Amino acid sequence: MAETIIRPLKAGLIGAGIQASLTPAMHMKEGAAQGLNYEYELIDLNRIGASPADLPKLLAKAEAQGLAGLNITHPCKQIVISCLDDLSSEARALGAVNTVVFKDGRRYGHNTDWWGFAESFRRGLPDADLSSGVQLGAGGAGVATAYAMLFLGLQRLAVFDREAERAAALTETMARLFPAASIITGRDLASEMGQAAGLIHATPTGMTKYPGTPLPPELLEERHWVAEIVYFPLETELLRQARHRGCRTLDGGGMAVFQAVGAFRLLTGRTPDAARMLAHFKAMTE
Repeated sequence: MAETIIRPLKAGLIGAGIQASLTPAMHMKEGAAQGLNYEYELIDLNRIGASPADLPKLLAKAEAQGLAGLNITHPCKQIVISCLDDLSSEARALGAVNTVVFKDGRRYGHNTDWWGFAESFRRGLPDADLSSGVQLGAGGAGVATAYAMLFLGLQRLAVFDREAERAAALTETMARLFPAASIITGRDLASEMGQAAGLIHATPTGMTKYPGTPLPPELLEERHWVAEIVYFPLETELLRQARHRGCRTLDGGGMAVFQAVGAFRLLTGRTPDAARMLAHFKAMTE
């Protein structure tokens, strides 16, 4: 009987304040289940005293160490593009990258965040009213969630961000990609929530180090669905308040898992078992 050769493979995650990330465990657990010797490291900008300006050096080091690629998270999803040789059509359209693949001396940027959010929403809120929605956040994650919701058929979207110019830029991008939808830069949050069927939350608010809610809870009504991207903790204050008011909710766990499903496929060249990855994520967060 021929000896089974376990192919060594390395990847990593670059971002700031990522020590609590479950991405390494998800990748390595699925890799082990597929017979891979898969090493996945955290490259935490905060821990190594680096900033997004150091991305060129960090990518070069990862390539030199033989990594297959990297996942990219806040605050590097948009800045990293200048370090890459080519982009997938989705990454180019969104102007945001969460997965970089090193291949044949070139760097390829992809975005699995949008599909991860879309798949999570499709499974978790299958009958949601897609007539209108409010989105809070227009950064790298917000670009992905807006694209996902409009891809799923959202008819009207109002985008809010603390940086008005960033919200306007996202509105312009999505209007170009989805001309049949009505997409605006929000001005009056209370008014828009009064009209909307649901809320998409795409800011860090609710994470352990950013406690609180991204909007006054009294703006939530029972008829609203609320979709969250934060997954640490899974039960954010926003979701707690929404459930208290009878809203249908979606936590950020599904997006975390399905973006990892897409990234695993890109980094390893193997098809992951999504159900197995969901089960592992659930076991880690219970």
